[in-house]
Amino acid sequence: MMQLEDIRQVVVIGAGLMGHGIAQEFAQAGYRVVMNDLTDEHLKRAREEIEGNLEFLAQHGLGTIAEIGRTMARIQATTDLEAASREANFVVEAVYEDLALKCQIFGALDEFCPERAILASNSSSLVPSSYASATKRPTKVIGAHYFEPAYLCPLVEVIKGPQTSEETVVLTVELMRRIGKKPAVVRREVPGFVGNRMQSALQREALSIVEQGIATPEDVDLVVKNGFGRRMAAMGPFEKMDLIGTDLGLAVARILTGEISRATEPSRVLVEKVQKGELGAKTGKGFYSWTPEKVEATRRRIQRSLVRILQHEASE
Repeated sequence: MMQLEDIRQVVVIGAGLMGHGIAQEFAQAGYRVVMNDLTDEHLKRAREEIEGNLEFLAQHGLGTIAEIGRTMARIQATTDLEAASREANFVVEAVYEDLALKCQIFGALDEFCPERAILASNSSSLVPSSYASATKRPTKVIGAHYFEPAYLCPLVEVIKGPQTSEETVVLTVELMRRIGKKPAVVRREVPGFVGNRMQSALQREALSIVEQGIATPEDVDLVVKNGFGRRMAAMGPFEKMDLIGTDLGLAVARILTGEISRATEPSRVLVEKVQKGELGAKTGKGFYSWTPEKVEATRRRIQRSLVRILQHEASE
């Protein structure tokens, strides 16, 4: 079994929305990184996005311009999966959510990577056992679920499959801490893990509120962003229950538990949006109307908010 000091080269499969941010953080932490994707164009775009992210961080005091060149020099890029895998110690697969594709990639990684290498997936919904089955090393297969944008959100859910060894879990947690992440271990694999299950529960109730005419999408978002959403950046649900008192929490639960949505099917409002082709920012209309300028401004606003939290944590 490898030790933390044995991990020198990290491979990221898929350089898109999540992959390039994952590669960036390992490179920032001093690791040699190999990014793999299908085309040179995808890899070129990923390098440009990483460089832009590093410049953005430097502008906000979370890095320096001098560090950008050193970080970029640690990142290699190739479309050859076998070549990318030969010296891998730790691999993060970050392609889109397609089980057949992931199994194909994990089967190839199992063949190409050194025997001791750990194979991780950034899948947001597929459990480790579903792709570990494509390998002969299920004890070294694990979930490592990042949140977007990966370079600004510290959390990584480390998901233990039924055959994942405890040594693989411990080493993955140590590695994530080494690069500045905050790993949370999911001890039993379930669809959605922890974060997406909780987000889905919130989304279900938000959609139910709109469906019942209780409030508009705009006011629901206003409540979250300016109320409990701000507080949740500093305090989790169990800390909140203890601070307000579990007796008060129980009293509220007795009133609301029977009132909140218990839907077992997707929301009618959401289904209708998709049927109309109102897919959100990608089509220009969803619950809001979107222009390219508004999309970019919203993303920048979110980035600035996340950066302010990181700046505050860095100053403590």
